[in-house]
Amino acid sequence: MKLRQLTIRGLSALAATLYILVPAAAQAEDDQPKGDAEAARSKISMCIGCHGIKGYKANFPSVYHVPMIAGQNAEYLVQALKDYASGARTFPTMEAIAQSLSDEDMADLAAYYSSLK
Repeated sequence: MKLRQLTIRGLSALAATLYILVPAAAQAEDDQPKGDAEAARSKISMCIGCHGIKGYKANFPSVYHVPMIAGQNAEYLVQALKDYASGARTFPTMEAIAQSLSDEDMADLAAYYSSLK
């Protein structure tokens, strides 16, 4: 009987926690700007200089490999841009570009690049 009461109490506590947390998580997602791939077409000029080069290599200041972002997960792209903007990820060019972008710009660019194959 005690085990059954413990299980029922545990399940009740879990249900109450989920009831509180799930709507909060959904609300947090709703607060994020929705990306518009079409709107990004006027914003990609700063990206294609490196990420649009055949072979994904740039040569300034030296030859280095550039990640292919076409087809990448949109959430990953937004987080990467936010990390460059905050300094959590470092690369001078990306830091400067990311710091110039609004949250909407980041979401638009992510929607555009994630839609490419």
